[in-house]
Amino acid sequence: MQASLYVTLSAQMALEQRLNTVATNVANLGTAGYRAEEVKFETILSEAGGREVAFTTPGETFLSRKAGPLIKTDSPLDVGVQGDGWLAVRGPGGPVYTRDGRMQVTAAGDLQDLSGRPILDPGGSPLTVDPEGPPITIGQDAIISQGTNQIGALGVFRLDPAAKLTRVAGGAVASDRPGQPILDFNQRDATTVRVQQGFQEGANVNPVMEMSRLIEITRTFQNAAAAVAETESSLQDAIRGLGPSA
Repeated sequence: MQASLYVTLSAQMALEQRLNTVATNVANLGTAGYRAEEVKFETILSEAGGREVAFTTPGETFLSRKAGPLIKTDSPLDVGVQGDGWLAVRGPGGPVYTRDGRMQVTAAGDLQDLSGRPILDPGGSPLTVDPEGPPITIGQDAIISQGTNQIGALGVFRLDPAAKLTRVAGGAVASDRPGQPILDFNQRDATTVRVQQGFQEGANVNPVMEMSRLIEITRTFQNAAAAVAETESSLQDAIRGLGPSA
């Protein structure tokens, strides 16, 4: 009986973790470049009364690699990345990566993201433009030009599929493995990466799916709570039955 109680409680802990990820995803539906959180659950086995009992661990969160939709903005300082590429900005401890391609230019000509972090080139150096120069154009190969002058290139990086991504401030992610700069944009296969000026990437969150998950989690949690209450009631009955008779 206690084993069933522990199993139910472990399920409730896992459901709470799922609920937190759903709430985070729904709260970021309008966040540019946001990558949804997912949860990977594991089951562990334990011996109870001579038989195996399966327990669900609370689960480990990870970030979805699925791309969000590209939304047309027509702003020359907005870029969206098609394919599995990430822009790089300078974080406190080194480069961090983002799919939010909304940029700004300071009075000194520094190219920054909307959080004020320097945008990096393929070599990891901050980019600068002429704040008084012609309009900025950015090619699909990430080359930045002003008029006829090529002034640099956006750093677009590919992250190792096995890398652990950790969310940091400003919608970016830190990777436990350094990103590799993409230098050849002429590949014509599943790994093709393109930079689209005048677009921004929306969140890769499906609101209908997240609301369906929320309803499912709520119902399952209610069922688990009812099972816990029933088990506790049975335990109390058993204890009373073992007590001294009048």
